Amino acid sequence: MYIIAIGWIYVVFMMSITESSAAAGVMTFLFYGVLPLAIVLYLMGTPQRKRNRQRAAEQRRLSIREEIKGETIDDRAKKILKNVDEDNLKN
Repeated sequence: MYIIAIGWIYVVFMMSITESSAAAGVMTFLFYGVLPLAIVLYLMGTPQRKRNRQRAAEQRRLSIREEIKGETIDDRAKKILKNVDEDNLKN
């Protein structure tokens, strides 16, 4: 995927240096190269970001399960009551 992006930047760069003025060259580079490429790369990366988010959520669930696994119901109840007492003291 990145080789195509590098190739496109190269083509747009060559187009921009053949423009008649520096301002036209910069505008060509930005509007034909950088902006469309940024959008395309962002959209192409969406599935990977979704997988990373799901993987992180799964790891959080597993860590919570492991943390709870060794506790008894009484231990959990004591923690909840302790947290409630601490919250009441703060208010």
